[in-house]
Amino acid sequence: MRCRDGGADRCRTPPAEDTYGRGGALACLAAYDVHHAKVLGRCEPRTGIGPFTNLVTQVMSREPYASAKRVYWVVDNGSSHRGKKAANRLATAFPNAVLVHTPVHASWLNQVEVYFSVVQRKVVSPNDFTDLAQAAERLRVFVDRYDATAQPFQWKFTASDLNDLLARLDRHTAHHPEKSSTALAA
Repeated sequence: MRCRDGGADRCRTPPAEDTYGRGGALACLAAYDVHHAKVLGRCEPRTGIGPFTNLVTQVMSREPYASAKRVYWVVDNGSSHRGKKAANRLATAFPNAVLVHTPVHASWLNQVEVYFSVVQRKVVSPNDFTDLAQAAERLRVFVDRYDATAQPFQWKFTASDLNDLLARLDRHTAHHPEKSSTALAA
C-alpha cells in the first residue's frame, strides 16, 4: 500500500535487521456518494492525473451521475486535482462535474477521508499482504461489503460550526493577514 503524504500516517522505515521485502505500491482511489453511502473505487499502480481521470470517468459514465444536473467532486489539494487547470480539465470532460477544493489542511471536511480512515483500520492494518494483487482484492471485497451495509454519515459539523472555526482562525491569524481564511478564499 502507498502511505499517505502527511500527518500521523507516515511510513515507517524498518530497521536493517527486519526481513522486509518491498512488493511495490498500490494507490487506492475512491469516490464517495454522500447521499447513498456508496463507494466507487479503483486501484492503480500510481497516483496522478491519469489515474484520477480514470476514477472520474468510472463514476461519471454511470447513472445517476451521467445524467445528473450537477455532480460535485470534493477533493483535497493533491497534485492530480489541484487548481484551475484540474477544474477546467474536469469540466471539459464532464460538463456537469464541478470540482470543489477543501481548504488547505482541511481534508477532514471531505467525507471520503472518513471512509479512508475506516479502510486504514479495517483493511490496511496490519500491512500483511503477500503481493499487490492480494491487497487490491482485499480492498475490492471491502468496498463490496461496505456498500452492502453502510449508511450515510451523520455529519454533525454544521455551517455555524464552520463559521465559528473560520472566525477563530481569523482571530488567530490577525497578525498575518495573508493567512486569513478571507485572503485564502480570494
